Amino acid sequence: MASMKAVHVSAAGGELQLVDREIPEPKENEVRIKVEACGICHGDAVVIAGHYPGIGYPRIPGHEVVGTVEKLGRQVDGWKVGQRVGVGWHGGHCFTCAACRRGQFLACENSITTGISTDGGYAEYMTARVEALVPIPDALPSVEVAPLLCAGRTTFGALQGSGARAGELVAVLGLGGLGHLAIQYAAKLGFRTVAVSRGKEKEKLALRLGAHTYVDADEGDPARRLSELGGARVILCTAPSGKAISKVLGGLGRNGQAIVVAAAGDPIMVPPSLLLGGGRSIKGSVEGSVEEAINFSLMAGVSPMVEVFPLEQAASAFDRMMTSKVHFRAVLKMGA
Repeated sequence: MASMKAVHVSAAGGELQLVDREIPEPKENEVRIKVEACGICHGDAVVIAGHYPGIGYPRIPGHEVVGTVEKLGRQVDGWKVGQRVGVGWHGGHCFTCAACRRGQFLACENSITTGISTDGGYAEYMTARVEALVPIPDALPSVEVAPLLCAGRTTFGALQGSGARAGELVAVLGLGGLGHLAIQYAAKLGFRTVAVSRGKEKEKLALRLGAHTYVDADEGDPARRLSELGGARVILCTAPSGKAISKVLGGLGRNGQAIVVAAAGDPIMVPPSLLLGGGRSIKGSVEGSVEEAINFSLMAGVSPMVEVFPLEQAASAFDRMMTSKVHFRAVLKMGA
């Protein structure tokens, strides 16, 4: 059988290894994708560390995948060979559970997660279910569109569904892989955008990305500063730090909402009186349409800042991402 280059994890807690694997064949309602690029996301740490129930090893990570359809499985309609497609975190759903029957496919009780429950995009080829595919516009380079399939969808979806209206104050906590996209989206959606991060040196970049105001969390109380600006209608928390999130919650205005889109290892501390007074709230969000995020990004000129690596350097690229040395998204490019 023909073989391909891939990077897999052989067991929970193992290392990323470059291997030769058999090129997969698409099953019914699947296509085979020739991968062009795959983003490296913090969510990939789940499969490497084994922090997810039922992972089968060896497993190929990667859920920000862009490529072209190379082969159709049986019963595939609406897609054609040679078409550019993308696959994100949501790799498919069962169509029959209670959530699916209500059309809430992202909440499917038997959902498939790309790169975790199935092999993902750290490879030259992969298979994907047809309901997980999204079309990719030709105008977007693969290495730039790959991060939109997760980081873009997550931040754009949270802002789009936040209930905030144009002109209202929206703060973005964190200026990293998620935050640098969220600032662009918030500004393009017409919000009065405030970037909150640590260090004066980040101010110039935040303003260049579209923020109207920059708040340095190392210089005073960021919650007080947000309150002085009128209070935030939304604080989009992209920094994976419960401590940092806790520090800004007091900057929510009346009926303000903190939306958490990054998993933190430490707890969020919040006094109940903050929530009870003024109708404030906190919620997590993993919602959003990949296709809508991509189309809006193309229309509005939102693009991620990426560092590109060949597949052979996946392990070092992953380490750079985990130690926050990448500005701001690491992307594997096949054949680079």
